[in-house]
Amino acid sequence: MRPNVDPVEHLIALLAKLPGLGRRSARRAALRLLMDPETRMLPLADALRSAAEAVKKCRVCNNLDSRDPCSICTDPDRDQGLICVVEGVSDLWALERAHAHQGTYHVLGGTLSALAGTGPEELSIAPLLRRATEAREVILALPATVEGATTAHYLAERLEPGGVTVTRLAQGVPIGGALDVLDDGTLAAALKARR
Repeated sequence: MRPNVDPVEHLIALLAKLPGLGRRSARRAALRLLMDPETRMLPLADALRSAAEAVKKCRVCNNLDSRDPCSICTDPDRDQGLICVVEGVSDLWALERAHAHQGTYHVLGGTLSALAGTGPEELSIAPLLRRATEAREVILALPATVEGATTAHYLAERLEPGGVTVTRLAQGVPIGGALDVLDDGTLAAALKARR
């Protein structure tokens, strides 16, 4: 921090950089922290420092954990022959919250995007291809976007010659969704993936 910068404004500016927090929300969070620094701010600062020092990327799947390999990769109750490929760690955490997957994961670190200049070399694709030689199924749990579909197609072409079964998440009508409010792409995907 520069010597002439107000510490409160600096705190607000840093909080405002967090996802989901704009300047107004950051200001409210800073005020809440500053009103009770002993029980709110200092423990948060300790937790941030501790996490920064302890958490690292898993060398197997790219998850973030205090262990390497991570606790998911080393869990003996996990199905090691089932790999769920996700775009980012937040997707892995969402699937874990849902208790929806009992296998392992592989975090790509993004999706292919010609516009953004993200090619296969920028993603964790080569390690996935090596891991897949030991797998029986690879689930492509990528976003329902053009980039996600492009990445899934690219990965399926690379994985299928190795004899591994490649599957994708079902897409379509959400529970409680009314057909007349869904977009055309969602409806088309739902009809195509009917069972």
